[in-house]
Amino acid sequence: MRNSRISIFTLAFAAYVVKTISYEPELGSARVVFQTSYGDIEFGFYPTVAPVTVDHIFKLVRLGGYNTNHFFRVDKGFVAQVADVPNGRSAPMNEEQNKVAYKTILGEFSDVKHVRGILSMGRHDDPNSGGSSFSMLLGDAPHLDGKYAVFGKVTKGDETLRKLEEVPTRREGIFVMPTERITILSTYYYDTKMESCEEERSVLKRRLEASFLEVERQRMKCFP
Repeated sequence: MRNSRISIFTLAFAAYVVKTISYEPELGSARVVFQTSYGDIEFGFYPTVAPVTVDHIFKLVRLGGYNTNHFFRVDKGFVAQVADVPNGRSAPMNEEQNKVAYKTILGEFSDVKHVRGILSMGRHDDPNSGGSSFSMLLGDAPHLDGKYAVFGKVTKGDETLRKLEEVPTRREGIFVMPTERITILSTYYYDTKMESCEEERSVLKRRLEASFLEVERQRMKCFP
């Protein structure tokens, strides 16, 4: 009986550890690329984890809201944080950008861990004050788990993040900030499913062309 209890406890503990360590939400098919003055950073979203946050940030991207914005905070081994759109852009906003950029959203907190590459919403003390500022994690930060909304992760461009970590910084209160502006020059997005379809169409086209050539070869052989 005692051994049975130990076995049940061991299995339960092992299951908890596996869940804690290996929980990796599925990325959606959308990808966003920030073209910065230090290189490109590509990221994807977790729509099943933070659907409202993903919709909000992706809408801002589609509107060009992050163009001419910048990383106002770079704390090596911790975060590279994108400024909020209304205060971070160097270009004026149009009416639609302005409407979305000033919107705040509900905090969508989850069990996803804050590890390097994760995207996490910025906010004030109010848990429902997230707007358009967010961080790219430069290291593991378990103290943020469950307190800030994780909504995606970096999929390409870790070398760019490493370049950002080497930029000279200064401290202002709790923030470590770059001494020079790290500009998001432009942004674009694409869908990985569409790329897959293009590849499949290309393969099908080659197969059809090969089939046509084979039919034509047989026709010439049998019906000269």
